[in-house]
Amino acid sequence: MLLLRSHRFLLPRCLAYSAFVSSYKSALGSPLPSLPRRRSMAKYGTSASPSPSRVLLRQLFEKESSTYTYLLADLAHPDKPAVLVDPVDRTVDRDISLVKELGLKLIYAVNTHVHADHVTGTGLIKKKMPEVKSVISKVSNAKADHVVEHGDKIYFGDLFLEVRATPGHTQGCVTYVTGNGPDQPYPRMAFTGDALLIHGCGRTDFQAGNSRQLYQSVHSQIFTLPKETLIYPAHDYKGFTVSTVGEEMLYNPRLTKDEEAFKSIMENLKLDYPKMMDVAVPANMVCGLQDLPTKA
Repeated sequence: MLLLRSHRFLLPRCLAYSAFVSSYKSALGSPLPSLPRRRSMAKYGTSASPSPSRVLLRQLFEKESSTYTYLLADLAHPDKPAVLVDPVDRTVDRDISLVKELGLKLIYAVNTHVHADHVTGTGLIKKKMPEVKSVISKVSNAKADHVVEHGDKIYFGDLFLEVRATPGHTQGCVTYVTGNGPDQPYPRMAFTGDALLIHGCGRTDFQAGNSRQLYQSVHSQIFTLPKETLIYPAHDYKGFTVSTVGEEMLYNPRLTKDEEAFKSIMENLKLDYPKMMDVAVPANMVCGLQDLPTKA
């Protein structure tokens, strides 16, 4: 299992997880295996938790692409190490200003997948803060400082994000889930990218998307989390900010259907392609490692 702790990789990697990645990459129709279900004993978390002092969470919004960026930090650690999930290029200055204002040390800028509707802010962040490392899934085939696989852990201080492979919207989609343990946030939080939206899900008609695979991903890797787990997606178009696993299992109009009905829904959406797709996908395939001009 790969562990990202500060800037070090701790090896070896678990062979079972490597086998998992190989299997879902090659066999689109086969069900994804579930990780063991765990019960968290921690009492650290968001403002709804008994002790919110450990973890900081900020949900930030970019209106043109309706994208959510998430800032997480371990406030109990002396360095206050932090992670940004799905930063957007247009709002990098806002994000960096917030990091500095809160006295945080940004370590990683991670992406849930290769986005098609906006350019990641990772490149600009790295230009302004060279010590920050970019992270994306290995299966995405995108370039980054670190590539992660199913089962890997990304540490920031004593907190961590667990990587769960959730392909279907794109082949390289992952969900980042806060850890399960006595010093981890409760309730757990799942940053689902476009795999699972609030009462919806990401489309499956481009970037090697596959509706059956998405259905299996969500049911085996997200719906197996505790029902109180908070769902934080990469987008929302109706003004919603957060859901839970339990709520989505009951009320998601697509994913409460059986697999055949879900496939039929996804094949008949008839959506226009994202306006920025031709620009965003090539830029995001290098995930912040491109040579960007410095602002005057």
